[in-house]
Amino acid sequence: MFGLTIQSMADAGAHVKKGDVIAAFDRENMLNRLDDFETTVRQSQSRIKKLQGDLEVNHKSHQQLIAVAKAEYDKARLDYQKAAVVSAIEAERFKLAMEEAEAKHKQLLQEVRHVETSLRAQMRVAEINMAQANSELRRAQANLDRLLVKAPMAGIVVLYTTWRGGEMTQIKQGDAVGAGQTFMKVVDTSSMILESRVNQVDAEKIRVGQRATVRFDAYPDLRLPARVYAVGAMASASGFLGAYVKEIPVRLKLEALDPRVIPDLSVSVDLVLESEASATLVPAGALFTDQDSGALHVFVKDGAGWARRPVEVGLRNFVEAAIRSGVRAGEVVAQDWPLARPATAPKT
Repeated sequence: MFGLTIQSMADAGAHVKKGDVIAAFDRENMLNRLDDFETTVRQSQSRIKKLQGDLEVNHKSHQQLIAVAKAEYDKARLDYQKAAVVSAIEAERFKLAMEEAEAKHKQLLQEVRHVETSLRAQMRVAEINMAQANSELRRAQANLDRLLVKAPMAGIVVLYTTWRGGEMTQIKQGDAVGAGQTFMKVVDTSSMILESRVNQVDAEKIRVGQRATVRFDAYPDLRLPARVYAVGAMASASGFLGAYVKEIPVRLKLEALDPRVIPDLSVSVDLVLESEASATLVPAGALFTDQDSGALHVFVKDGAGWARRPVEVGLRNFVEAAIRSGVRAGEVVAQDWPLARPATAPKT
């Protein structure tokens, strides 16, 4: 597989400005190609100049030959006019000399046209070759410039990983990267985007603009607000269970920043799918179901005992439930059946 060797690169975490050279690939082969094309262009230019000189010299030379042939033809015509006063043999000799001079003159006139056409054709071929060499020269120069990677914006350098020595390690100077392989990115810390994945089963619940809370594994006390920025359209495989479990890529944008936040930190995200205004939260284990009516109720601490109280439940998950009525904030609820449990008393 075709690859390029990294000759130099910026360090991971380095702060760079827009336009800074952050990586350079081995350019020796491209420099040699550039030299070859420059030589070809110079040779083509020299050939065109030579052909132009040849064309001019040839034109002047043939014009001189034509002038001489025309003079000889005119002289032969004048000699032939004396045929009436010379012998028949001399007259025949003047006639043949005139015809020969005329034929030579006509031949030279035709040769000029053919020779100039040939030289102009050679010049046109040389011009085409030079144009092609110039095109290749510009392409080689552009490719040479592409081997210098410049920062598209100001930010922090983040290096990707590659497979080396039987393990995934950070890309470094001397590594070869293939076509289309991402080996580095520049992150603008003033606008941070989180890249995450969700199980395809939960993807239908996620919408662009949803609020979220981001927790950082490196800083357990740090929580930052975020919103869903983009939701992928195609599922992708994940890990060893890729053949069975598909995930959807999701991007979130942080709405607040913290100087401790840098690229490549691992995070967890709590998405707000629905919200309940002015509700009291109780543990999900504190809800009980009446075996006859199916109504939900809780047991609230009442002095030395427990009072059974029906509740209206709003949003709930596996951990907590929002109580719209029936319990006030600050009251103590039981998470296990506090009374003598009936034999068939179910628990939710």
